[in-house]
Amino acid sequence: MCKNMKPASIPELQDLVRSQPGALEGTRIVARGGGTKPSLSGGQAGADVVETSGLSGLLEYQPDEFTFSALAGTPLAEVRAALAQHGQYLPFDPPLVEAGATLGGAVASGLSGAGRYRYGGLRDFLLAVRFVDGAGQVVSGGGRVVKNAAGFDLPKLMVGSLGHYGVLVELSFKVFPQPEAYATVIASYPTLAEALDIMIRLSGQPLELYALDLHPQAGGYNLLARLGGRLDSLTARTRRLCATLNSDALQTLEGPSEAALWRGEGEFSWVPAGCCLVKVPLTPQRLPQLDASLEASGALRHYSAGANLAWVAWPGAVAELDRLLTDQQLSGLLLCGASVPPELGTRSGEEFARRVKRALDPQGRFPGA
Repeated sequence: MCKNMKPASIPELQDLVRSQPGALEGTRIVARGGGTKPSLSGGQAGADVVETSGLSGLLEYQPDEFTFSALAGTPLAEVRAALAQHGQYLPFDPPLVEAGATLGGAVASGLSGAGRYRYGGLRDFLLAVRFVDGAGQVVSGGGRVVKNAAGFDLPKLMVGSLGHYGVLVELSFKVFPQPEAYATVIASYPTLAEALDIMIRLSGQPLELYALDLHPQAGGYNLLARLGGRLDSLTARTRRLCATLNSDALQTLEGPSEAALWRGEGEFSWVPAGCCLVKVPLTPQRLPQLDASLEASGALRHYSAGANLAWVAWPGAVAELDRLLTDQQLSGLLLCGASVPPELGTRSGEEFARRVKRALDPQGRFPGA
């Protein structure tokens, strides 16, 4: 019978992994942090669930060095609060912080929020990892200081690995100073072509945007451009931004209402109950075809990171979205709403993933081929 396990230490986790017979005897181990992405961390047929919440806490934080290390089960909310005391933050805006997401879950899922537009995604801030591999060994990669870049890049390999190679136990990140203030300008356009043209034009302007998202609305599209920085310069920068948007319908948000807008984006509060939530990487050039198909299917969608990422609230059967993405040669990652395999659409890099899997998990104790 499958069971839930909650190790209280790394050695206890190692013993649990070693005790599992592996795929040949039908048992695998699925790691779960905060359970905020159930399609990734939910128990699979014949799988035991390892809860990482027992491996929690900051291990080292050096504000002067802009780095910290923490156990993988540490809630992101706890990390955010500790960083905020020193005016620092994780610029890639990890999603689902208030829902209870953990540091390890963020890495294993590879999810970044709207802030990735300016500074890059999670993989650009991850310095080092420690994880328990399929043999029950603790494997380390990377370094806790920013200048240490020697050796095989295990940290980047673990970003988006979905627990296929091992159970993350410790992570080190670099962080940035938190902007003093933010402002968001929302511009409305009647057609996707107009909104996308402005979005592409903005991406080439020296405006230092912190986020650039596109939201389809009834009768048009809203373009959301976020600025951040010093309070004394924000008004002038906002004015310059408005002048470039070429829209008769502009709205500027600051303070609590502005923060609430992006908090809702990070928590996916716009996704209706009963819908599946799917992440789809794309490019601005491929967005029009995808948007037309999603609109015809009744799906809500928000485009983020300068239209290089789609968050899709899918109301129908997952198999239909799988076919849609495959037809357009796009891939998708199912985060919640169904218990089918989370990888959707066109898949690439499978041979490389199998080679890594054989090296780190030869007995098949974790999910994945």
